[in-house]
Amino acid sequence: MINPKDSYPDADDELDDTSDEQSELFEHFHFDVDRGQAMLRIDKFLSSKIHQVSRNRIQSAADADNILVNGKAVKSSYKVKPLDSISIVMAYPPRDTEIKAENIPLKILYEDADLIVIDKEPGMVVHPAHGNFTGTLVNALMFHLKDVPLFSSGEVRPGLVHRIDKNTSGILVIAKSEIAMNRLAKQFFDRTSSRRYIALVWGNMESEEGTITGHIGRNIRDRKKMQVFPNGEEGKHAVTHWKVIERLGYVNVLECKLETGRTHQIRAHFEHIKHPLFNDDKYSGNTIVKGTVFTKYRQFVENCFGICPRHALHAKSLGFTHPTTGKELFFESELPDDMRKVIEKWRNYVAGREIEE
Repeated sequence: MINPKDSYPDADDELDDTSDEQSELFEHFHFDVDRGQAMLRIDKFLSSKIHQVSRNRIQSAADADNILVNGKAVKSSYKVKPLDSISIVMAYPPRDTEIKAENIPLKILYEDADLIVIDKEPGMVVHPAHGNFTGTLVNALMFHLKDVPLFSSGEVRPGLVHRIDKNTSGILVIAKSEIAMNRLAKQFFDRTSSRRYIALVWGNMESEEGTITGHIGRNIRDRKKMQVFPNGEEGKHAVTHWKVIERLGYVNVLECKLETGRTHQIRAHFEHIKHPLFNDDKYSGNTIVKGTVFTKYRQFVENCFGICPRHALHAKSLGFTHPTTGKELFFESELPDDMRKVIEKWRNYVAGREIEE
């Protein structure tokens, strides 16, 4: 039995010109071997079962301990036996579109022989897709890492194991080798990496912290959006934990911790509970959701939209285990200027109202 789409994004999951909000770029397959199966090397067995996957990719997954038989990691030479339960996690396969290297400045937080950690600016698409084959993070990485074999192949997604939206700022880790890519992909699959975001949302949260649980899938009426299916009838399981950092009247600053990494997870979850992200034009946050009807207030909000002309979401921190050394790594990023300024503007607005009252 095969479950070929257990835990990875659809091949065509770019909803528009943006990347997915921290969605993982790996694929997971599971097989229950038949009773009559003859003994066969597992790399040969899997390459015959999984469509358009080379033995080299399967062997790389085995080298990263990403092939499990009956719950235990095996190597490529393992002989498959009847009734074995096999699972494999692999870094997402490359697209066949050739991508050009571009000399685009990058904010690099850390780099070694195995990986590079980037603090992405808002407005930069992570990887090339329809309508964005230049100016992306991958174009920049292919220039910066032009002497690294993984980045000289012209593939669309070299080294990527997760990503964030075009208009989300913050931290990404990119692998520089096949083995590092597979080991990092396994961490994201196993949910052993830690990810935290800072979000500015509309409305005053009803409590100091909480959890949003609801399956996320493509919107029934608009394929360029995601929506929450609270009864789990469609979509994929998604969990977002949040806590209030600062209350600013009609908006709140939150810290969000992702337990899963679905497409547009934070944006869809907070729209679902009627606290959309500030100025999120796709998820109902780019109008006055909370507040008064006075002209002065409307102008204030419009000015805030001008200061932060995107959804107010920042991937603040990322923690994971180094794929080669086993060392625990943790990185943090300061709020970008647009979010910092708009939060300060709300602080001043709230302080001014308190003085008037």
